[in-house]
Amino acid sequence: MIEKILLADSGTGQSEEMLKALMAIPSFQRAFVTVLHVVPPQVSSDTMTEKWEEGGKLLAQAVQSLKLDSNRVSAMLREGDPKDVVLKAADEINADLIIMGSRGLKRLVSILENSVSQYVFQLSSRPMLLVKDDIYVRTISRVTVAIDKSAASKESLSLALSLVRDIKGGQINLVHVATDPKASEAMGAAAEKDPILADAIADAKKAGVSYRAMVVTGKAGEAICRAADEMKTDLLILGSPDRRPSIAKGLPDLDRLLGTSLSDYVRVYANCPVLLTRTAG
Repeated sequence: MIEKILLADSGTGQSEEMLKALMAIPSFQRAFVTVLHVVPPQVSSDTMTEKWEEGGKLLAQAVQSLKLDSNRVSAMLREGDPKDVVLKAADEINADLIIMGSRGLKRLVSILENSVSQYVFQLSSRPMLLVKDDIYVRTISRVTVAIDKSAASKESLSLALSLVRDIKGGQINLVHVATDPKASEAMGAAAEKDPILADAIADAKKAGVSYRAMVVTGKAGEAICRAADEMKTDLLILGSPDRRPSIAKGLPDLDRLLGTSLSDYVRVYANCPVLLTRTAG
């Protein structure tokens, strides 16, 4: 259950709209929200004072815009490198979910342009909801989950079911990427017979949640993004296991920073908000 949310608010993008969409879901309305704004270090004290004042006004406007009960929200204004401050703040409040805007930068570009969201995702073990600046945030009704046999997939499915169960007329979309390149894409009755989807379908039925199942083929990232588009997805949930050894927890995983992971591909190319759950790899 998500009880503590950290909204990293830069004053731009769609992160506030994303939180509003989530808070319309009953299970999220019990969550406590911390709205964080980070003021980068400035070259002079006068400029620093000015930025602090601007940051305080931005936070006040954000809290007012969210229209949450005063006992369910707090504002946090910090100074420092945004990447490091977001990570520290998430640990400080023990956040169950981090919501951040994302420019959707591709692969090496995200490193060269010092992407805050990419850095935080690589170094945090917490679930993250990334919202690209150039997408339209819709009311959440159709939630798509990538299904396989991993623990990360089961975690994603559990979260998706808990959300959709509370949405009137909501639907969960179950997508399995077949490894057999000769397999044809299947929906409906054919997808019902897919052994990978069987348990997920059974869980959806048990929860009383309306579902749609699809078996797709091709490269996993491309296939998931394509299926999400076809199913008119409002929120895509994807398991992202943390495979780094404990000794490397404080260092960016360069392979993943370079875009070789499935989660990295999906966060860049999906045309909807992407919630990445985390499990130990």
